[in-house]
Amino acid sequence: MTDSDIDLVTLEIIQEYFVSTVREMRVTMIRTAHSSIIYEGHDFSCALLDASGNLVAQSEDSPAHILPLPWQVREARAFFGGDLHPGDVILVNDPYTSGTHMNDVAMIVPHFCGDDLLGFICTRAHWGDVGGMTPGSISGEATEFHQEGLRIPFVKVHERGKPVDALLRLIFSNVRVPDEREGDFFAMLSCCNTAATRLDQLVSRFTFPAVTAVMRGLIDRAERRMRSAITAITPGTYYYEDYMDADLRTGNPVLLRVAITVDGDTLSIDFAGSSPQLAGPTNGSLAVAAMGSFVALKALLDPEGPINHGAFVPITVAAPEGSIVNVKPPGATGGYTEIRRRVESVVMGALARAVPRYVSGDIKGASNHTYIGSYNRARDRQTIFYEYPAGGTGGYNGHDGHHTLRAYDEGDFASIQPVESVEIEHALLVEACTLRPDSCGDGTYRGGLGMHREVRLLADEGKFSELSDRNILPPYGVCAGYAAAPNNFYVVRGEEVISPSPIPGKISGFPMVKGDIAVLQSGGGGGYGSPLERPVDKVLADLHEGIITEARAAERYGVIVRDGVLDAAATAEARAAGATGDRGLVVAGGEDTFRDGRRILRLSPATTDALGGSGALVEIVSDTGAPLRAWLEATDDVADDEVPLGTIARAILALDVGGTSRIRPLPGARPG
Repeated sequence: MTDSDIDLVTLEIIQEYFVSTVREMRVTMIRTAHSSIIYEGHDFSCALLDASGNLVAQSEDSPAHILPLPWQVREARAFFGGDLHPGDVILVNDPYTSGTHMNDVAMIVPHFCGDDLLGFICTRAHWGDVGGMTPGSISGEATEFHQEGLRIPFVKVHERGKPVDALLRLIFSNVRVPDEREGDFFAMLSCCNTAATRLDQLVSRFTFPAVTAVMRGLIDRAERRMRSAITAITPGTYYYEDYMDADLRTGNPVLLRVAITVDGDTLSIDFAGSSPQLAGPTNGSLAVAAMGSFVALKALLDPEGPINHGAFVPITVAAPEGSIVNVKPPGATGGYTEIRRRVESVVMGALARAVPRYVSGDIKGASNHTYIGSYNRARDRQTIFYEYPAGGTGGYNGHDGHHTLRAYDEGDFASIQPVESVEIEHALLVEACTLRPDSCGDGTYRGGLGMHREVRLLADEGKFSELSDRNILPPYGVCAGYAAAPNNFYVVRGEEVISPSPIPGKISGFPMVKGDIAVLQSGGGGGYGSPLERPVDKVLADLHEGIITEARAAERYGVIVRDGVLDAAATAEARAAGATGDRGLVVAGGEDTFRDGRRILRLSPATTDALGGSGALVEIVSDTGAPLRAWLEATDDVADDEVPLGTIARAILALDVGGTSRIRPLPGARPG
């Protein structure tokens, strides 16, 4: 049967059948998993791929889990060659074979109809522990993969329908809380068996040639949609750069650079110039870089179209080997999600100049992996609490961001673990869970708020680990919107506030004692547009709801409220005076200079002092895109009213020599 023989009605019916099958896989996982990470947090995903390893269907699944699967399945096919048979089940968590991090364990099941390979049934689930240096395996201080747990290459845990018991015993003997891990393994197996039954029923109704023809047709249709969307962008090369908080070894920020070239109906992304891979956990594979790029592009250009391999075809991604976006062994990868989020940020930032009406302020910008390992006497067992607090989403043209909500890049993950589940399973007490006032990025459309959560340890001792980002450098705003508050994690012991690690957000097995409180504060979302253009009634509504304080209303929005009453005259005067803190400077020619991972901005001593002094972090603000961040350095070679900008900086900001730039101190940033 040829693709042209498939009518549109059949195409739609089978497409929805595929999606329905994936959804049934998800239900099976949620109902049979042993770990609350899966049945409450939904930290897993399912997908169907064709015989070539191309993505055919997913549902409300995390792109971080799904989009690297095609690379991984193709590598599995190459590894096993012709040695794939009905009843085989492959398990893998190897980050270097296009995986994610080692806690994300993928199950790949080739599905045959007779002797013919129809495709692959896949699920990837976050296992609460895979061994390693700390309970939960993810450590902010890991420097190589050996410290992050058991690395599982492509292995068959079932061969021709029979379990390989010795291999399974080996795996479960090297993880903490093995009964929970084993239960999750069988939940994964059950969800794949569910899909196998449904695919057999589909083929028996429509025939093998018809189903494979529909797979090709769906992929071709998605490719046409994406090519059409790309042609709407003005051809050219778009640049952007952003940073992760700090290298564990040096304390310097970590640079991520991108150049996006649009040529007709194709788009290429190049991460040349990004930092070398780190002696720390924040590294990712090339598949992760491609995944983050695609998520941002799909959200910007074709948010309503189906997600399958066809949408990838017009897009190419390149990154230097041995960089943070193309890690090589033995680099640690526990924080790969911080890499893909910064990839999303730089891709969004680059295209903000091309499609400003479609972009949003940055989201909280980190996964916020939070672990507390302890012994629960009531259940007579060791437990590992794991959650990933959601934060604010960015404001966008026409709407404010959302409070503590999963963003476009996270699928059906829960925002937090339910209090009841936490307190039943673990020796923990959730003492507070509230919104975090003033954590939003201010703008015409403000970002959403982050959360404030307090978790008290009831056991005699425990270990607290955190792997996060955007703890020093906050999520950016766009189109003159302000940055949001960064993520923040600390411990309260009696009256003492303890910073558990020298680099914020990178905590490894901090020893907690009974009564300690782990405080989890997620970041907000960046703002969109100038806050001075936000209607006064909306600012007053934000005040009434406790989203912002009176001080913030006055400082950023020029809305003066005294004792709960609007001072209309003072408000009009403040708004007429314009933005406070921004400094207008004339653009001069210069060089794009970097030192210790930082873009250096040389200004006169007087201007440098006015903006916070040498070493201060600032944003060069754009009315039609994302800001450019740099660290100040005083020099006598620059006039008080000018700012030298290199070729790339001017391209990022769409500024010419002689034009006017606006520079503001970066609010909420800690010393870099």
